[in-house]
Parts: sequence; structure tokens; C-alpha cells
Amino acid sequence: MSVENFLDTNILVYLFDEVDNEKRETSEHLVQKAMRNETGCISYQVVQETINVLTRKLNAPPEKARQLLNHVLTPLLQLNPTRTLYERGLDLQTRYSEDQQHGQQVDGVTITNPFMT
Repeated sequence: MSVENFLDTNILVYLFDEVDNEKRETSEHLVQKAMRNETGCISYQVVQETINVLTRKLNAPPEKARQLLNHVLTPLLQLNPTRTLYERGLDLQTRYSEDQQHGQQVDGVTITNPFMT
């Protein structure tokens, strides 16, 4: 299996966007493609953030969060935290910002905003 795409929390949260149909449809497409082709992954942090937003901010019932966990989050969870991962993160920290720009490259990884038109 070759992982080509890391899906950020926003992609998964937009699955539940009842206002912006375009963002919801884009997210649905990305998640379906990632699962169908086994080319996408998420981390434990994304799982935790998504469940937190879904249950606390969007007030979804626990059963809805459980369904997402079982059918989407767990199958996409491929990035396990290791000492090496954390060390690499520390190495990149000086160049990292929460406000990554579309098209920006960090150590051969290209940041892509799928919601840009």
C-alpha cells in the first residue's frame, strides 16, 4: 500500500458541513477515494480532533461518532506515533506553521488545500 495523502482534521469535519455543500462534497470525494484506493491516511491526533469537534462542537450523538470511528477513521488510521516521528516533528518545528500555504513544500511533501478553487 502506498500512502499519497494525509487527510487533515478539516477534511473529516467538513463531511458534516450542512452549510457549504461544495466543501462537504469535496470532503466526501477525498475520503471515499482515500478509502477505495488505500492512498490516504490519518493520525491519532486527527482521530481525536475529529471526534472532539463532532461530539462537542457539532453536538453529534455518540453513536454517530462511533459510526465514523468504525467506518472511516479506523480504516484510515495508518500513522502511528513513534519516537522517530516525534523527533522528525521536532526537526521540522522551526519551519512549521499552522498556517501552511497551498503548494508549499516541506521536505518533499507538498501542502495541498483541496478547497481552493
